[in-house]
Amino acid sequence: MDLVLATLAIALLAINLFSIAVAGLRLSHRDKASDKPAVIKPDGVSIVIPVRGIEAYSSLTLAHAFKLEWPDYELIFCVQDEGDPIIAEIRSAIAAHPAVPARLLIGDDRISANPKLNNCAKGWHAARHEWVVLADSNVLMPKDYIQNLVSGWRADTGLVCSTPIGSRPDGFWAEVECAFLNTLQARWQYVGEALGLGFAQGKSMLWHKPFLDAAGGIQALAAEIAEDAASTKLVNRHGKKVHLVSAPFEQPLGRRGLEEIWSRQTRWARLRRVTFPLFFTPEILLGALPPLALGLIAAVLLDLNSAAVAATVFAATYLPELALARAKGWRLSILSLPAMMMRDVMLPAIWIRSWLSGSFEWRGNAMTIGTQESQLTGSSPA
Repeated sequence: MDLVLATLAIALLAINLFSIAVAGLRLSHRDKASDKPAVIKPDGVSIVIPVRGIEAYSSLTLAHAFKLEWPDYELIFCVQDEGDPIIAEIRSAIAAHPAVPARLLIGDDRISANPKLNNCAKGWHAARHEWVVLADSNVLMPKDYIQNLVSGWRADTGLVCSTPIGSRPDGFWAEVECAFLNTLQARWQYVGEALGLGFAQGKSMLWHKPFLDAAGGIQALAAEIAEDAASTKLVNRHGKKVHLVSAPFEQPLGRRGLEEIWSRQTRWARLRRVTFPLFFTPEILLGALPPLALGLIAAVLLDLNSAAVAATVFAATYLPELALARAKGWRLSILSLPAMMMRDVMLPAIWIRSWLSGSFEWRGNAMTIGTQESQLTGSSPA
């Protein structure tokens, strides 16, 4: 038993190192993101951006959307509520950049229990171009945003996506969110893609509109409780694959608190659990705690130095992760290591919470996820 536990601990550390190596090879540094030659050459691109409320970096992300280096693109901002304060900022940004075709659409098309998808629907139908990007409002688009998405398209592609990379954190808990988003979640998404198991990410999704329209249109993305899960299954069902950009786009975070991080991470975990349970279940083995626990038990049974075992586990887990962040130009600070450790302490609790039903608020909408996928319900506030 002692050797079995030691072997399992070593295997988990080896898998962790493997994942970092794969992500390191697959990912490009930000300034080399769009060097890859493109398979497709869209004449025009429509960018549909669902927006709700004013966020810490709304002005910055709005400004970046109007400064993309692409000859022909349009921006379609979608807002559900005509009383939303973000409308004034969007109109001001549109007026300040008359050279960029941009529209603001207001209204709520109830095609699903997913408020984001409902908000996107009107923009999808209004898009002028055959290539459409569905982009979250908190994505900080670089000038080569479209080039990077386009360069990710391959012969077998049905969808190109980008994971969010946390940046500009304010405070420790925002650093923890960077640790979740960057060297954990983004890393494993790239590993999945490298193994032929690409999963869509709703932050930025490049679609060929005729393909999705022939598959049922944007309404088809209501087949799952999250549009990215529905996108993954739709693309795979049609014999195509989801691919990721070579360098993910930033999501500026600003201030974050523990309650906010917990709410967001448990929500995402529950969505992953109900949409891809076989892939979600092994997530309990992620982080430093599983190999640490196995290693310490084995150390006691084999009469080894427990402190040395713990130091080995921490070094094998966190040093490569820190090196990955540095190599790719992601957020790295004096708080990064303690943030990664706090993230790993939270991971088992998040995993356990994901198996329990419960309600949460998603962008002002009350949502409930039960123990079965069919138990999702949603309602907007009055």
